[in-house]
Amino acid sequence: MKHGARNNITAKVKSVKKGDVMSLVKFDSISAQEMASVLTSESVEEMNLKAGDQVRLVIKAIHVLPVKE
Repeated sequence: MKHGARNNITAKVKSVKKGDVMSLVKFDSISAQEMASVLTSESVEEMNLKAGDQVRLVIKAIHVLPVKE
């Protein structure tokens, strides 16, 4: 997936709280104590995100974009 953000942090999915439209995904990371991202439940399901998954967090402005590789 191509993206324009330049800031990247490797993190592990700590928890996933799914809603009907949006989901809250919390991450443990090496660089920061904890980070969180709110994204569509469709995206969570498409990436099959679950606690323990290793992801790269792409930070742009106020958004934290999880990228599962």
